[in-house]
This record gives sequence, C-alpha cells and structure tokens, in this order.
Amino acid sequence: MISLNDFLIVGAALFCIGLYMLLTKRNAIQLLIGIELMLNAAILNLVAFGKFDRVNNSGQIFALFAIVLAAATTAVALAIILTVYKKYKTIDPGKVNSLKD
Repeated sequence: MISLNDFLIVGAALFCIGLYMLLTKRNAIQLLIGIELMLNAAILNLVAFGKFDRVNNSGQIFALFAIVLAAATTAVALAIILTVYKKYKTIDPGKVNSLKD
C-alpha cells in the first residue's frame, strides 16, 4: 500500500522539477510546463490528503476545482503566448521588452 509519505515525496519531486524549469528555461512554453508541474504537485498532495482523510473528501473536491482552474489558466497563457509570437516572432520572455505597441 502506498503511504502518505510516498505521495508527498513524489509531489515534492514534481514541484522541484517545475521550479527548476521555471528558474532556468527561457522559452515561454517551457515556463508554462514548469508552472503546470508545480500545480500538478499541489493537486497530487491534495488528492493524497483527501484519500487519507476519513471524515470527508474535501481534498479531492478542492483538487477538482484546482484542475479546472489550471485548465483555464493554461488556455489563457497559450493565447497570450500565441499573440506575443504573432507580434514579435519569438517566445523568449527576455527578448520581449515592450508590450506597449
């Protein structure tokens, strides 16, 4: 049987990988993937705590809400990335220094 510590270790590993991608990558898509990994680590922890919560499954309900929010934010972020690429022909956030045009 998988214990709560196993879930927490996998969640921490996913969060660290996402944080590493967020801090080191220069591509907007890779930054978005890093954010999604960090969010999935938090959702994994919520589901794990919901599984081991014997009183009510509030962690799983909150995880479902977080998944819906993650899907919506990903759609908005992809739309922003596509618009920036259409305007500047790059998805490197360091090269886009003026959004005023």
